[in-house]
Amino acid sequence: MSASPLSGKVAVILGGTGSIGFAAGETLARLGASIVLTGRDADKAASAAAALPAGNHLAAVAEVADSASLRALADEVIRHYGRVDMLVNTAGFTRAIPHGDLDALDDALIDELFAINWRGQFAAIRAFAPHLRASGDGLVVNVGSIAGRNGQGSNVAYCAAKAGLDVMAMSLGRALAPQIRVLNVSPGVVDSAFVPGRDSSFNERAARTTPLQRIGQAQDVADAIAACATSLRFATGTTIVVDGGRQLG
Repeated sequence: MSASPLSGKVAVILGGTGSIGFAAGETLARLGASIVLTGRDADKAASAAAALPAGNHLAAVAEVADSASLRALADEVIRHYGRVDMLVNTAGFTRAIPHGDLDALDDALIDELFAINWRGQFAAIRAFAPHLRASGDGLVVNVGSIAGRNGQGSNVAYCAAKAGLDVMAMSLGRALAPQIRVLNVSPGVVDSAFVPGRDSSFNERAARTTPLQRIGQAQDVADAIAACATSLRFATGTTIVVDGGRQLG
């Protein structure tokens, strides 16, 4: 029997206790990778890692907005495994604010949105880049959003931060090649609790206005992330949209 496609590889999932992060970890583990699931809560991260398919997995605590925390995470992973092959940035934060309510999007919230949804991803790549480069076949996958393309996300700053991830993929895809590939996976509406206040009625309306007549599941995004690691090996610096055609509307 042939080895699993990712046998011997180590994948770090930032935001690994969230729905997309955990689905990505589970999918990559089934393909043979050792998974580092990170979150802000140690107990939650440990429970999530224990629920992965059997393997040499690790739970870790990391704060995506704290660059020192990310550097410490990189050191911890290297001490444990001696290598890193894949970094998946699924951590994120948002708040639903009408785009026309300019006063509600105050400076502090804008700074927090960019710190968690853009700067943190860059800082994580910066922390792990030497180790990904050393593997000779490094991969970064950032989870973006079609909000960065159509400007219709939960708030204006969130849309701008996600657009920044698309540009980051192009810039770093060029700068870090050939040792590290950089890709974005951009979903539309996903069935999760990521955006506070969105309920089943919102999801039903979104499904009706999506060409494939449903909203995304975390597994849809996880499958695209896995494809970046296994099938799309001649791709870098680009964004893979996984939205059921929603951005066409």
